[in-house]
Amino acid sequence: MRCTRGAIFDVAVDLRPASPTRHRWAGVELTQDNRSSMYVPKGCAHGFLTLTDDAEVLYMMDEPYVGEAARGVRWNDPAFGVSWPAEGLELTMSERDRTYSDVGQV
Repeated sequence: MRCTRGAIFDVAVDLRPASPTRHRWAGVELTQDNRSSMYVPKGCAHGFLTLTDDAEVLYMMDEPYVGEAARGVRWNDPAFGVSWPAEGLELTMSERDRTYSDVGQV
């Protein structure tokens, strides 16, 4: 994952059943200026918060995208405790993302 314009806060949550870091998260600010990227391993959930109105992201996947296979967990699931830097931001998200269940209900 890379931010090619603007800025985002990128998060990965470990959902791998046998992982010693299961349900832990890692987050990093990706910007056009810092030119950093984030690798998200298979079995981890991924999401991001745009920090600028003009954010543009580029990401690659190891498998072709199949929309019907999409699944996820709620962005603010207390099982993960992600510290999103969202204070003062207007949150807008898709109906799908807004209605995912908590991990305990999946």
